[in-house]
Amino acid sequence: MTPVVALVGRPNVGKSTLFNAITHSRAALVADFPGLTRDRLYGSAEWFGRFLMVIDTGGLEEQAAIQGVDVQMAWQAQQAIQEADLILLVVDGRVGLTAADRSIAQSLQRQHKPFLLVVNKVEGLDSAIATADFYRLGSDIPLLATSAAHQQGISTLMQATINSLPAVPDTLSPDNEPESPAAVNTTGLATEADEGIATTRSCLLKGSAQKPIQLAIVGRPNVGKSSLTNALLGEERVIVYDLPGTTRDSVMISLEHQGTHYAIIDTAGVRRRSRVEEIIEKFSIVKTLQAIEQAQVVFLVLDASQGISDQDCSLLRFVLERGRALVIVVNKWDALSKSDKLQLRQQLERRLAFINFARIHYISALKGQGVGRLFASVAEAYASAMRPMATRELNRILQQAQSDHLPPRVRGRRVKLKFAHLGGHNPPTVVIHGNQVEALPEAYRRYLSNYYRQALSLVGTPIALQFKQGDNPYAGKRNALTLAQQRRRQRLIRHRKQHTR
Repeated sequence: MTPVVALVGRPNVGKSTLFNAITHSRAALVADFPGLTRDRLYGSAEWFGRFLMVIDTGGLEEQAAIQGVDVQMAWQAQQAIQEADLILLVVDGRVGLTAADRSIAQSLQRQHKPFLLVVNKVEGLDSAIATADFYRLGSDIPLLATSAAHQQGISTLMQATINSLPAVPDTLSPDNEPESPAAVNTTGLATEADEGIATTRSCLLKGSAQKPIQLAIVGRPNVGKSSLTNALLGEERVIVYDLPGTTRDSVMISLEHQGTHYAIIDTAGVRRRSRVEEIIEKFSIVKTLQAIEQAQVVFLVLDASQGISDQDCSLLRFVLERGRALVIVVNKWDALSKSDKLQLRQQLERRLAFINFARIHYISALKGQGVGRLFASVAEAYASAMRPMATRELNRILQQAQSDHLPPRVRGRRVKLKFAHLGGHNPPTVVIHGNQVEALPEAYRRYLSNYYRQALSLVGTPIALQFKQGDNPYAGKRNALTLAQQRRRQRLIRHRKQHTR
């Protein structure tokens, strides 16, 4: 089984920076701001021929200082500790040993969890001096000095990590991961917490080899994105708290449902630009927009109690511009009265008429109502976005569309659309060749887009049309006249001069 290594420690000691250094990625959001990481973040790494799973966690405070959202952050970190085979206790070499460091180390010792003490932020310091204070935790605790921000001591740390893990045969590839009875979550709904941990662990490894469907959950702050993520996973995997902006980083979690692998990305809420002031929130929004570009299907989550706002429409426009398959999820539906539900349906029909191809689901993520039906819409939208299309079929639809409604005339000449072929997937892209296509009106382009979508029965995905104009092979060329043609031309010129005198 692939070993799991968890990074724990106080806030702002450099755990996320170390996570990025170990995984050779920029998956974790990093800033000089305590308490930035809240949910546990998984990543894979390979060092010295050994594959590892690495977990980044939120900062742990002393027990007396824990309150509010910190309680759930501590619970998330504790889940990572229980799941891990080895703990990397990260401390700040510039601050020195603190009461919180001592408390965390004692807690790990009581749980009989093997751990290494990582003294971080030692750049520019004498390593012996920076680490001396931490020997008070115990002379038998392995201690290593690093600077994650400057990539110093990482190789030595990982060599010590590999040596501290139990030797497992045939661990050169994650494909050798044995199947566990708790490794498959076939319902995506309520399961036990310990089974959920095993599910996440196994699916992370398998999903990377089987290319899971990447599903991004986006929306404004406090609309229930994290609650929906937990409902889909069947466990309290991400922090849910009645406070806008609880989720700060995009968290990717793997899931298997009825034989299909998914990578669910829980994202931070996106507010209007004029209200975004903190630099942390700006980074969070960038990560959310990157998640949309990375995903194949997007859940746009709306708050039923607030209806659809201009910010929701702006986020929706970004999703459509990126050509991502889309499912609209109206959360907190159970909190509305019958009259409010009818009014909201009418509002959505009016304002979302331009995306009538997307499925709309009315759910309650907190109670799990309607969540199970979302997977069918995801599969439908993904299948439409990746559907193979024959050139003969695309040409037949193009000719039929022109037969039903001729292209308009431009400068006295009718636009000619000659043939079409498939240009790509996600979104389905149809390339149409013809004459004067650069002058084709936007209304006729929308007509063709809707015609193709209906003819191909595409649901949940936009369709992109690309128009290419064929070059005139005779443009800029003049045929050379033969001798007989030149003589005839001269005779015509002389004849015209005589009759014009």
